[in-house]
Amino acid sequence: MRIGVLGTGNMADALATHWARAGHEVVIGGRDPRRAQRLARHIGGGTRPAGLREAAESGQVVMVALPYGAGEEVVGRLRTALTGRTLLDCSNQVGPGFRLLTSGGPSAAERLASAAPEAHVVKAFNLCHEDVWRMRPPVFDGRPLSVPLCGDDEASLARARELVRNTGCHPVSAGPLARASLLEATAALFIGLWVGEGADAQAIAPPLAWASGPGGAGRPVNDA
Repeated sequence: MRIGVLGTGNMADALATHWARAGHEVVIGGRDPRRAQRLARHIGGGTRPAGLREAAESGQVVMVALPYGAGEEVVGRLRTALTGRTLLDCSNQVGPGFRLLTSGGPSAAERLASAAPEAHVVKAFNLCHEDVWRMRPPVFDGRPLSVPLCGDDEASLARARELVRNTGCHPVSAGPLARASLLEATAALFIGLWVGEGADAQAIAPPLAWASGPGGAGRPVNDA
């Protein structure tokens, strides 16, 4: 698979490294050519540096690994280059006081979809710190990490599922793109618990067998 990455930060490094190791053709696009060159050399596996537009044009999948706000602006400028492509949004919209910056409006993922209406946006990889994505693989207590995905285009979701599996994780359907706001709010909640309260966010949910009541069977997991 051909993957373009918009951004040269920690999320770009962590995720693109998995994909390059899996044999995908990765292009790192940056506003600063030197940073793009350094990151491409660090990732290895034939990864090459480029400008933002070239990275966008090169990928069947394009990951937006840019700060909230900057991603929407860059995607808007590149919208013609993104036509028909899968656009992965891994951003978080958490501000001071662990406040959700998009509260009361469209999700960040929906804003990317509006900025590039001919692309197919999938929300993914937004619930964990970049150091989790550096793990090979992210497994906790013997259980692989699950990664929820929100999107409307089945072909794009299939590509996203493959890329999730390349990280050693388990893809899970979280519904259409309209539900991306729930994933973004979950990130704000979890970060507030982890960082603000020092609490274990995993401890707030019961096991699946109890999800529909005491001792109930629950609903089967909808694997993506």
